Amino acid sequence: MTPLRVFITGASSGLGAALARQYAAQGATLGLLARRGEALTALIASLPNPRRHRAYAVDVRDHAAIGEAAQAFLAHAGGVDVVIANAGISVGTLTEHKEDIDVFADILATNVTATAATFSPFIAAMRAQQTLGTPGRLVGIGSVAGIRGLPGAEAYSASKAAVISYCESLRLEMRPYGIRVVTICPGYIDTPMTQINPYPMPFLMAPEKFAARAAQVIAAGASYTVIPWQMGVVAKVLRLLPNTVYDWAFSKAPHKPRKSRPAAP
Repeated sequence: MTPLRVFITGASSGLGAALARQYAAQGATLGLLARRGEALTALIASLPNPRRHRAYAVDVRDHAAIGEAAQAFLAHAGGVDVVIANAGISVGTLTEHKEDIDVFADILATNVTATAATFSPFIAAMRAQQTLGTPGRLVGIGSVAGIRGLPGAEAYSASKAAVISYCESLRLEMRPYGIRVVTICPGYIDTPMTQINPYPMPFLMAPEKFAARAAQVIAAGASYTVIPWQMGVVAKVLRLLPNTVYDWAFSKAPHKPRKSRPAAP
């Protein structure tokens, strides 16, 4: 069986690093992109067959640099099978604070626009491969927070709702070419992004377990999946709640801490 060729953004820590370890254990050739080059180098050194993999120290808000990294990986690996737009930032935001508007812009640029910028340079290669019988996977990382808006997470909820809708649109566009677009919505996964949350997190999942399940979903080409499944049940219930009930239940929910403008992964 030919080893997979997998490109992952936001790969230096958290879900991205867990996905890198999962695919490396399967014998994949990896292209790992993140802002922190030193962390990427250390991660690759810890993986099986480190010489097979490539690190790209790039801020995902730099679209030209993403394109250059994509072309470099395509040349190195001879194509691509899975592209995972995992880079994302999460920080509390409140519209009433004018200084949070710049934080809004950073979150949307990193979580939404960078997803499209990650997929774009790979689509032509995936279309060409499809004619040879090699189906590709474009994987967007949404969130349960994108199902309904959470108080104190205005920008993050908006960004993940946008990722879910964007991937749905892209899925329709890619269907004639046989390219699968997979949307994965994590619940609470035990990563640095969630470890700052000052409130209980139901069904908290280890990143390694998330990565193993995500790899199965991606291989199957599933269009939309919530991981863990328990949060999928919660998401379905939240979708059905009338606004009056939802507002009553969540208006007093604890907030994610606000802070200065975050750096992209």
